Amino acid sequence: MRITALDETAESFGLRTGQGLAEARAICPSLDVVEADPAADRALLGAVADWCDRYTPLVALDGDDGLMLDITGCAHLFGGEERLVEDVDRRLTAFGLAVRISVGPTPGLARACSRFGGPRHIAASESSAALAPLPTVALRLQSQTVMDLARVGLKTVGDLLAAPRPPITRRFGREPMLRLDQALGREGEPISPRRHLPLLSAERRLAEPIMTEDQVIDLAGRLAAGLKTSLEARGEGGRLFELLVFRVDGRVFRIEVGASAPLRDIARIKALFEERLSVLHDDLEAGFGFELVRLNVLLSETYDTSQAELAGEEDNREDLTRFLDQVSARLGERALRLPVPLASHWPERASIHAPTTDALKELDHPPARTEVVARPVRGLRPLRLLDRPEQVEVMSAVPDGPPASFRWRRVQRRILRAEGPERLAPEWWVDGEDAPPRDYFRIEDTDGQRFWLYRQGLYERRTVTPSWFLQGFFA
Repeated sequence: MRITALDETAESFGLRTGQGLAEARAICPSLDVVEADPAADRALLGAVADWCDRYTPLVALDGDDGLMLDITGCAHLFGGEERLVEDVDRRLTAFGLAVRISVGPTPGLARACSRFGGPRHIAASESSAALAPLPTVALRLQSQTVMDLARVGLKTVGDLLAAPRPPITRRFGREPMLRLDQALGREGEPISPRRHLPLLSAERRLAEPIMTEDQVIDLAGRLAAGLKTSLEARGEGGRLFELLVFRVDGRVFRIEVGASAPLRDIARIKALFEERLSVLHDDLEAGFGFELVRLNVLLSETYDTSQAELAGEEDNREDLTRFLDQVSARLGERALRLPVPLASHWPERASIHAPTTDALKELDHPPARTEVVARPVRGLRPLRLLDRPEQVEVMSAVPDGPPASFRWRRVQRRILRAEGPERLAPEWWVDGEDAPPRDYFRIEDTDGQRFWLYRQGLYERRTVTPSWFLQGFFA
């Protein structure tokens, strides 16, 4: 057993990560050891990252124990960078977490200073001075590169700054100088946020925490009213909304609802979250209350305005979308699904069951197709298809003739009538040029049950032995 993480007290005894537990106990007999739980560590880091969304939507994971926040344009909302850092430090410390925070002009500089004892606030003009006393490992170099640099006397970042660049690059590769340039801002280094940025966002910070779901729903409606103006200016409506509820103790609840058509009606958005919260009633524990509520628009589309019917007829499509949205909000978007046709003559690829929100959009705006597909005669296709064709054992009077009997799921069935074959060529652009064709037969057994079987392969091709499969059932 080896040490994977240490606190500051354990480090003061000279212990280090990767050290054997027996050796560590010999140095410090009173050492308190807890078994590592990487899954719990990742869950905790993810929860802290969700909590940090209150400061900026650009939150990225930095290894297994760090977060990177891009607060560009956000610091003024908290009274400046110093006030923001103080707020983060105070709140996380109150949660029982020991944190090290640094704010710098580049991600590499802020990371190096926070992890290796640099200053908390670094201006762009102070970048070199702040980096100079730090070890080279602060530049996120490979361990072998750090060891190689140390062998030639380059142990700190200041040593690299003073060394000539061409010999360093020739001997140790491009990585050392690239990391140095990124930390100093000479090379760009964007961070990758863990969540997609919302298209539009509105939030309300509360002086007094709220406790009930009705208050949360009421706030969601008020925030939707604030977003309506922005959606109208863009000529769009929201398709996917996200409500973030920040609890006082740091827990964050994310609640998503979708719409089957672009939506910006305040009452309907509020009703969708009301439906969703009625399902999450037991999971949405108020605790000591909620202090921040935010509404995001994650997906939007062009909003088509249409004139009401002069005859006064109701819009049945709007009633349908309202019903589908309510069912999806309460039971989930996959509770209702519709078949959507696809551009394929292979039966199992001819359609797919999609959520109603996506299916209606596909049916309203079908993709343009240039291929010509021969439509089968009505009634020649079964009403029910298996998810996957199941192989059967078939007896035939002649090898390439219709089946006389077949065995499926340990039951032998004698065939009374058979129609076919109907040959379907393979989709060579998907399955390859050597894919075998299929000969379909519509058969009826002595009990009156009708099946759809096909033979895959041709007997005249000796390289492949044809196989039989059951694909569907007729009414």
